[in-house]
Amino acid sequence: MTVKIINLSSNPLPEYATEASAGMDLRANLDFPVELKPLQRALIKTGLYIELPVGIEAQIRPRSGLALKHGITVLNSPGTIDSDYRGEIGVILVNLSDTNFVVNHGERICQMVIAKHEKAEFQIVDLLENTERGAGGFGHTGV
Repeated sequence: MTVKIINLSSNPLPEYATEASAGMDLRANLDFPVELKPLQRALIKTGLYIELPVGIEAQIRPRSGLALKHGITVLNSPGTIDSDYRGEIGVILVNLSDTNFVVNHGERICQMVIAKHEKAEFQIVDLLENTERGAGGFGHTGV
C-alpha cells in the first residue's frame, strides 16, 4: 500500500525496523527540548502529514522501551488518525514515572501502525444471541 506523506521535519521518514515489524517509529519535531514532569502530559509534534486511503487508519501506540525504562506512554493509546485527517501528526505523551523526562528533537516517541478497518451499520433488535460468556465482564473468568 502506498501512503502519501509530507515531512516538514529534519528527521528521516518513518520506516519498519525489521521485515516483520508491524509499526514504524515516529520522531519528535522540536525547536527546543520538552521536559515532562511526573504526571505531566504534552502534545509532541512530528512534522509529518499523511494521506491514507479510505478504509485505512493509522494507530499511534507507545514504544515499549520508553514505557519500561522511563514510564513514558501515549495518553490516548491507541490514538487513531482517520483517512480524512490532513493535519500534522501530534502525539500526546504522558510521564507516568516519578522523575522528570526530557523529550529531544529527533527522539523516537511512539509507533505508528497502519491498519484496515470496517464500517459498522447497526441493526436494532430485541434480543442478542446467547453465548457461554453471556454478560460476564471484567475478571469474570478468574485468575
